[in-house]
Amino acid sequence: MTTLEVRPGPAVLAGIERGPSLAAHRAQYGDLPRPGLDELLALVESAAVRGRGGAAFPFATKLRTAARGRRRPVVVVNLAEGEPASSKDTALALTRPHLVIDGAVVTARALGAREVHVVLPGERPQVVAAVTRALAERDDRVRTSTHVTSGRFVAGQARAVVELVSGRDGLPVTAWVPEPVSGVGGRPTLLSNAETWAHVARWVLLGQRGYAGLGTASEPGTTLLTWSLDGTGGTQPTTVLEVPFGSRFRDVLPAAAADRPVLVGGYHGAWATWDTLASARVSVPQLRLLCVPLGAGVVLSADGCPVDASLRIVSWLADQSAGRCGPCTRGLPALAAELTAAADGTGDLDRVRELAGLVTGRGACAHPDGTARLVRSVLTAWPDELAEHARGGCTMSGAGTCQELAS
Repeated sequence: MTTLEVRPGPAVLAGIERGPSLAAHRAQYGDLPRPGLDELLALVESAAVRGRGGAAFPFATKLRTAARGRRRPVVVVNLAEGEPASSKDTALALTRPHLVIDGAVVTARALGAREVHVVLPGERPQVVAAVTRALAERDDRVRTSTHVTSGRFVAGQARAVVELVSGRDGLPVTAWVPEPVSGVGGRPTLLSNAETWAHVARWVLLGQRGYAGLGTASEPGTTLLTWSLDGTGGTQPTTVLEVPFGSRFRDVLPAAAADRPVLVGGYHGAWATWDTLASARVSVPQLRLLCVPLGAGVVLSADGCPVDASLRIVSWLADQSAGRCGPCTRGLPALAAELTAAADGTGDLDRVRELAGLVTGRGACAHPDGTARLVRSVLTAWPDELAEHARGGCTMSGAGTCQELAS
């Protein structure tokens, strides 16, 4: 069982030592205000609040779009942390559940929404229990429903969440319009992850003074990072920490991260050398320029060989598809098999690149694209190690041979 350490932070993780109860939350923040829609829009626009689920989409744009719909909107809290390497929403559920719920409730009131749906991860029972307890403490006069996912990797994808809330299988489907235009029951649906809702609530509760001096002019505020020494689903401790945007990675990551290969952004992220990451800052646009997406805010330091870690992750991802389109059902297994063959010297890296290109941009969701991104990154970041593998060797395993690590 993985041990989770949640460190106190400067904003949404401030005061977590007081406990997760509603009484402790209200003692710290006071009663939840009731801003109107225009006031809430002004707040989140001035704060430049962006989604923390990976896309970094402006929250105000989603809010305004949902408000313009002809039908009554729906609000959805996405706690379905399908990314196994991420624990930031789990950390908030365990330490700051009422901050997350406040964000959804204050937005629902401003929109005139009558329903708040909370989607919980079936593979994380401690989250289900914590959020259920928190909801039982409240009386917001807003109808709240909970939904539990199947625990699959793709269950946290936005359209999969909409499908689950709509009473269907929680798997991705092709969507022709964004959720704020048409989501649950065809109604405008404002769907964000737990971290985004927590930031919305804190801006409403404290305003600018709650973020004074945090972040940069272009990226104000903070973000949550999940760091682990073992990026392949092992039992190494996982740490969630809150850092201001603009911080240097070398200054905020644990010392054990130094000089190890790092996978940034989770299983749909990209590999980088420690030198590349150490010289970078926690910044969505800067990391995009380095072709290393921040994504779900995951930094995995490989405790061993990144090639073998990639083989395990890509094979696992190939088994996690919704099974609804060719790029997932046929393309990803073929990509995993070809990458494995290239690493053991029986395959062709050019064929790996070809398959990565074939699955990109053709799926019903972004699962093939994210998997292909990870594959391309290992080819780019560790070409010498792949060549060594093809010769039957390995220079980077930290605990035994690559064959032992893969078993």
